[in-house]
Amino acid sequence: MLELATLGLLTHKPLHGYRLKQQLEQFMSGWISVNYGSIYPLLRRLERDGLVQTLPAPKPPAPEPRRKVYAITPEGQQYWREQILDHPYESWVNSRTRFMVKFFFFEQIAPIERVQLLEHRLAACRRQLEVWTGQGKSWIIRDYADNPYAQQVRQWDLDNLHLEIQWLEKNLAQEQQMQQAESIESQI
Repeated sequence: MLELATLGLLTHKPLHGYRLKQQLEQFMSGWISVNYGSIYPLLRRLERDGLVQTLPAPKPPAPEPRRKVYAITPEGQQYWREQILDHPYESWVNSRTRFMVKFFFFEQIAPIERVQLLEHRLAACRRQLEVWTGQGKSWIIRDYADNPYAQQVRQWDLDNLHLEIQWLEKNLAQEQQMQQAESIESQI
């Protein structure tokens, strides 16, 4: 997900590693962990794979060090779009994180793609709700029935899942309304 977020920020504008880390922390620290030990090796790998390139950096005033500025390549943009639209099989926690990173970049993808991603996430959330509240119920209810803290954690999870479903439904309705309005405008 760090790769997805990094490429997404670079689609907006070229950045040097330190500024990239700052923006990742500022905008995505609730979803991904960012440290220098992961940023610079990632940038080197993306450069080696042809997904980003370094730009000539202007000489900074002394005593500031010269920094490498990274820009996404056309291949990197194509790869990033593929990753945004992909639905890899992963854990529930990772899928939530991946969706939130994708949502951050919704402005950069087509309305129909936003609707598809929202519908996919909403379906995943509804499936998870069924798992947690369905006939079999959760093992935590059976195995930890005497632990009020475990029950609170489960309730917190359920409350947040319900909130996420409401949030997704609201965003999906907004996207669908925008699509309908654009369709009507194009027919006029």
